[in-house]
Amino acid sequence: MAKLYFYYASMNAGKSSTLLQAAFNYGERGMKVSLWTAAIDDRPGFGAISSRIGLASDAHRFSADTNILEFVLDENTQGRVDCVLIDEAQFLTEEQVWQCAQLADEANMPVLCYGLRTDFQGKLFPGSAALLGIADSLTELKAICDCGRKATMNLRVDQHGKAVKAGAQTEIGGDDRYVALCRKHFSEALAG
Repeated sequence: MAKLYFYYASMNAGKSSTLLQAAFNYGERGMKVSLWTAAIDDRPGFGAISSRIGLASDAHRFSADTNILEFVLDENTQGRVDCVLIDEAQFLTEEQVWQCAQLADEANMPVLCYGLRTDFQGKLFPGSAALLGIADSLTELKAICDCGRKATMNLRVDQHGKAVKAGAQTEIGGDDRYVALCRKHFSEALAG
C-alpha cells in the first residue's frame, strides 16, 4: 500500500535536493514521477524546482485552486504515474493534502511532500499542519544553525540582516531574506 510522506525542515536543509534525488532514482528505474511545486514562487531565473546546489527540474505548478488529485489521475491515464513528488508543500491547502492522501490510499501512488514546517514567526503553515496531522510518515531533514545545533526555525531578515518580527506569513525569498537558526538563536534575534 502506498503512503503519504512529509519531509520537513527549516530553510537550507536540502529539501529540494532530496526531492530531485528521489525523482532521479525513480527515473533511473524506468518509472514516471509527477513533479509539483508552488506557483507562488515566480522569481525570474528560477526553475520550477531548483536547489541551492544547482539541481533543477521542470514541474507542474499548483495554486490554491489546483485539483492535484484530478490532474494526476488524468496524467496517469496518459502513462502510468509511479510517484508524486511535491516541493514547497507548506503552500498546499488542507483540501490538497487530502487529495494527496487519496492518491496514496485509492490510486496506490506514493506521494512525497517536502516543505517548511513553520514560518518566520514559528507558526505552522496550513499545508504543513495538515500533513503533520495525516501523513503516514514524517521525517525531519536537518539544517545547521551558525552555532552548530540543528536549525529548526526560519528567521526573516531585512536588507540589513536585521530580524523582521511582523508581516505576511508568505514572502518569497532565499538566503537574502531568510536565515535558518536553532530555536535559541531565533528567539534571541527576535528579542534583539
